[in-house]
Amino acid sequence: MLSKKRIAVIGAGHIATALVGGALKAKLIDPRSVTVSRRSQEALDALKKRFGVHTATDNRKAVKDADIIVVAVKPQQAGAVLLELAPAVKPGQLVISVMAGLTTAWINKKLGKPNPVVRAMPNTPMLVDAGATPLAKGAHADDSHLELARRLFAAVGTTEVVPESLMDAVTGLSGSGPVYIYMVIEALTDGGVKMGIPRATALRLAAQTVFGAAKLVLETGKHPAILKDEVTTPGGTAIAAVHELESKGLRTVLIDAVVTATKRSEELSRLAE
Repeated sequence: MLSKKRIAVIGAGHIATALVGGALKAKLIDPRSVTVSRRSQEALDALKKRFGVHTATDNRKAVKDADIIVVAVKPQQAGAVLLELAPAVKPGQLVISVMAGLTTAWINKKLGKPNPVVRAMPNTPMLVDAGATPLAKGAHADDSHLELARRLFAAVGTTEVVPESLMDAVTGLSGSGPVYIYMVIEALTDGGVKMGIPRATALRLAAQTVFGAAKLVLETGKHPAILKDEVTTPGGTAIAAVHELESKGLRTVLIDAVVTATKRSEELSRLAE
């Protein structure tokens, strides 16, 4: 489906570059059918050399002949960019947005056309093909548009289709979630250092522990509580640590972090109106 599509990427930063690189590595798209656009000519030259894609500094020219337009600019820049694109965008072009907090209806309003729009909220692990990307379709998109977006993001990790009403919530969970885990890894590392483990060793052990625990959840399908119980032996070290974490409110802090990030995504949506 994607191999015959022409794709324009507006705002080719880290996330968009990872998306293009993953799709090319998976041979889903032809580099000659991809045009990336951003302000920095130096960055564009690097992308052209790395991937063999077309480049442009003119956003309107970039989208002119595209079947799919991926808009990956910062939410604060979105209004101006979409208004710039509006005269060049044709009603049948699929627009995929990776901009936090901006609804499909708002995007259609800025474009002034009933384009099919699919929202995506990838996270940074997509840079190593381990992303988690929730997807939601807008009023003018159908299942075929959603499937095109799903295949594109599946090249850099896993995807989940959700109602658009949940996009702020998944932004707070998986979109911002890697930040929470980086802080956990950093804290575990510091704990190891405090107890005498060299920092480099502690970091490797902490990161691998988080990776292994996540992989066990995904591959066994067991509830995390069951996996926790399997390693908390009576009077052992793990249950002592669990008691400490519970007493300090670890669960509450993480739940509150998701809620706070969700509310901020909602705020971004209201600010854009």
